[in-house]
Amino acid sequence: MGLAAMIQFGAGADSELTAEQELRSDLLEIIQNDDLDHALPSVHVRSAESDEDMFSYNSDTSVVPASGQKLLTGAAALDVLGPDHTFTTGVYSDGRLSGKVLHSDLYLKGTGDPTMLSEDYDELAQEIAGQGIKVIQGDLVADDTFFDDMRLSLDMSWFNQRRHTAAQVSALTVSPDEDYDAGSVIVEVYPGDEAGDETTATVYPHTDYVTILNDVDTVEAGGPRTVNWGREHGNNNIFVEGTIPTDGNRWRNWIAIWEPTELAQSLFHQSLEEHGVKVQGELTLGETPEGAVALAERESMPLSELFDPFMKLSNNSIAEILTKTMGKKINGEGSWNAGLAVVEDYLEGAGLNTSAIQLRDGSGMSHLNKIPTEEMTKLLRHVQQEDWYDIYYSSLPVAGASDRMTGGTLRNRMIGTAAEGNVQAKTGTVTSKTSLSGYVTTADEEELIFSIIINNYTGSHPKHLEDEIAERLAEFSREQEE
Repeated sequence: MGLAAMIQFGAGADSELTAEQELRSDLLEIIQNDDLDHALPSVHVRSAESDEDMFSYNSDTSVVPASGQKLLTGAAALDVLGPDHTFTTGVYSDGRLSGKVLHSDLYLKGTGDPTMLSEDYDELAQEIAGQGIKVIQGDLVADDTFFDDMRLSLDMSWFNQRRHTAAQVSALTVSPDEDYDAGSVIVEVYPGDEAGDETTATVYPHTDYVTILNDVDTVEAGGPRTVNWGREHGNNNIFVEGTIPTDGNRWRNWIAIWEPTELAQSLFHQSLEEHGVKVQGELTLGETPEGAVALAERESMPLSELFDPFMKLSNNSIAEILTKTMGKKINGEGSWNAGLAVVEDYLEGAGLNTSAIQLRDGSGMSHLNKIPTEEMTKLLRHVQQEDWYDIYYSSLPVAGASDRMTGGTLRNRMIGTAAEGNVQAKTGTVTSKTSLSGYVTTADEEELIFSIIINNYTGSHPKHLEDEIAERLAEFSREQEE
């Protein structure tokens, strides 16, 4: 493997290396770090301008990109759905209004909007009340049929199902804040004033759909702050246990819930009651009849705006929602299979070798997603000719940029180097796998496209090696120093 990389230098041991050969030598030295002795690193670098291969190491091997998968999903979504795509959540009726009584079921229908907050459901309820409706003489029906009822992608591990990064996907959902981690809630635990006092646990959005089983104790100042947590499988009993000292900060976490459709329905029902609208029937699941009339609707921000939290924060929920939405638009089915087929079609049209690529989800959580790094850089060069490229590029995290919605997942990396404020790239991390793929400008103002994917490492993640490679590329100059 090392010999193959050395052959590409094209110079004898006694010859002076060119700038390009010196770059390859330096990159090879980084890759041959002891931390990667038992790992599978794959790296590819090409010139954005000339398409010249600058460096290649295991670049034709199919490897797991982790959240680098979002580069594929995102490109397809911008192309297929378009930057102006929005999601609509609405309230509908197929009955008649007599005075203050609506003689029909009330339908709450979603199309996958990850930006719906509890406040948005409250505004919909307020609109219903504002029309003079006081009584719903029927059921409140939650309609999530825009997507299929498969909540988790095929390869989602049992352990991850409680985490917001693996939240269930529904066409009718809710996010706890403007990070838009749809299908999750925020749980906080606050210490008491004195040791032995009860701690206080809260959940947001405020709802009785979730039950917090709080077994966290307040201990003396300076004591241990250790909180374990989990959610029972098949329900929304969330348990927290451990200790927080009186002088300790609150404990906070985002936790995936069971069946987000019914959380959205519960929040909307709660808001209806608060605005004086009574539902006489049951809370049920169903499909909105054809011809039903819209009583209130909420349209999301366009995809062009949603792209920043999606890519900067590596939002898995948005990735999976976009995947199913593409499937619905093109193949008439809001499923992973239908959506991933659309992504594959886009990649094939972009000239990628799809026989070397395996797609299992939209977010990169699956350990069975596969792509060679040379195909990743090919995609990153292809998208530069797309009308929506500026949206795509600006959504990528910027190395060392402290603002969260600029630096994103790279805000604390490569600070004080030539890569700071220069490298724009998508990160990726799952157990034993890490990636960094994107763009960097050299000392000569030449733009390079790179993809670094490291699989099968043991111990701590080798992101420092990704950074070293990106930093070396940022320092590169084709002009040899005298």
